[in-house]
Amino acid sequence: MTRLGTIARLLVCALVFLVIVGPHLLSLRVGRGRIAARMPVIFHRVFLRLFGLRVTQSGSPPGECEPALVLSNHVSWLDIIVLGSLRPLSFVAKSEIAGWPVIGTLARLQRTVFIDRARRSDTAIVNATVARRLAGGDLIVLFAEGTTGDGTRLLPFRSSLVGAARAAVAGEGGGPDRIRLQPLAITYPRRNGLPLVRTERPEVAWYGDMDLAPHLAAFLAGGPLDIHVVWGAPIAFDAGTDRKRATALAEASVREAVQRGTTGRPPLGPVWQGRRREAEGGSAALPEAGLPSR
Repeated sequence: MTRLGTIARLLVCALVFLVIVGPHLLSLRVGRGRIAARMPVIFHRVFLRLFGLRVTQSGSPPGECEPALVLSNHVSWLDIIVLGSLRPLSFVAKSEIAGWPVIGTLARLQRTVFIDRARRSDTAIVNATVARRLAGGDLIVLFAEGTTGDGTRLLPFRSSLVGAARAAVAGEGGGPDRIRLQPLAITYPRRNGLPLVRTERPEVAWYGDMDLAPHLAAFLAGGPLDIHVVWGAPIAFDAGTDRKRATALAEASVREAVQRGTTGRPPLGPVWQGRRREAEGGSAALPEAGLPSR
């Protein structure tokens, strides 16, 4: 993509943003939350089309207005745009993002819940906020690794913010009896119609101490990109569900989908079965009540 082409596409994105931001803010002010929720979806879809990003999805996504906490892997800043293009949803993100130019504004418009990971007390506050949103039927995405990875392996999922699901079902005032805990895997399998090899992944994955400017330049020069989103088998989370065990089940589901998405093969049998038995408390055949086997 030429520099002139990139500038032209970014100008189109800016124009679309200016067109939708007014109706978005107005709908929030007059209590038309569903209208406001659709505006970021429009923006993200325009970005995907302009920059040649093709998204496919499979699996069992939550229904409309079904309260769900999504536990996803995290590869790149692109994850926000990809997931935001699928349907109205919000994210849980680190507090630093709120101060980033442009991205911080977009995050606030998407009703992102910000957390200061350096403050232990912030976890309880964020859990309470997310619980209220879940009880209201929102779809909230939590990048459960806590940071971005290289797209080929999965970091351990953190269970602390999954406490929001317990707070939602334990809340007073007619909250839901159970929350859908939704595993989700996002992979970037192909570029220009060819499999994305390991040496090309830094053009897509943004992790570690990578500088953003050269990463963006490599991304823009790389050509059309295919992204696949897998909605895993949902986990019913109620008042009696073990938070850590439910998180381990979600992690195992996402790990398998990432492995298949990046290599075309399932994880190695003995390793995968061992992790599954550990996640399910020692038995892959007998699920705990509210936690379906897969």
